[in-house]
Amino acid sequence: MNSGYTYREQLGKKARGHTVLSYLSSYYRHSSPGQWQERIERAEVFVNEKRANANDLLKAGEVLSWRRPPWQEEEVPKTFDLIYEDSDVLLVAKPSGLPTVPAGGFLENTLVHLVKSLVPEANPVHRLGRATSGLVLFSKTRQGARGLGKGWEQEVEKIYLALAEGSALKGSYMITEKIGPVNHTRLGTVHAANSLGKPSLSEAWVLARRDGQTLFKVRLGTGRPHQIRIHLAAIGHPLTGDPLYARGGQPLANAGLPGEGGYYLHAHTLEFKHPRTGQRLRFEAIPPEVLSLDNFAVPQ
Repeated sequence: MNSGYTYREQLGKKARGHTVLSYLSSYYRHSSPGQWQERIERAEVFVNEKRANANDLLKAGEVLSWRRPPWQEEEVPKTFDLIYEDSDVLLVAKPSGLPTVPAGGFLENTLVHLVKSLVPEANPVHRLGRATSGLVLFSKTRQGARGLGKGWEQEVEKIYLALAEGSALKGSYMITEKIGPVNHTRLGTVHAANSLGKPSLSEAWVLARRDGQTLFKVRLGTGRPHQIRIHLAAIGHPLTGDPLYARGGQPLANAGLPGEGGYYLHAHTLEFKHPRTGQRLRFEAIPPEVLSLDNFAVPQ
């Protein structure tokens, strides 16, 4: 059992006209209205630190909180590799299956919790999806956080390895499909290929092909949610085993949750400018065996 957690939200205009129960049921659909009703009755839900009733009307500016009692988290891999550390930054390689930050029922079984238990001042500069393995960078100082956060997308080079369905016909792809939220009957909304979304850029190169699959190297030019999964699917090569995205970059009709695994994606290379010295640093993380070139026929 973990120690429990209090989730807080300062309400905006969308809360107007909602009761406590209708708001929670509308915007936190991971739980049913009945489950939210039970939590309210157990005195777990508060407005401005006062116990809430289900029919209380909400106002913009109020703070709505759910004091979630301790719960049993799903088991995950609880190891990581230290790649580099100095007085300003910390770089680690996480395994697939370990969430980076608390979300989706995970609080203490996360990379952040494990790292902070050893280095309390460390804070993640970016994050990887639960199923994605590889390099995650932490800052250890305010100067480090400011230096790394400034111009992150322009200053940092991130290269991934991805196993995708289908044998790619071309050797390289420049993918510019826009990414934004789309409606989904089961998930509510989820990010996907969307002509009204934000501009996005990925460069993909074929490293090898095998048995109707392609091993890609992908460089990110932007950092949209699920960008590699969406972009490779948009060119007709969704990640092998991806429970969420189909060819075209749209969610499957019976899509799994965004955090579910089953695919292979690895943050292989990270290059960044050190926030204090200005030196360019470049690191690699050994990929899992399934993404090793030794298992593929390399294109001629």
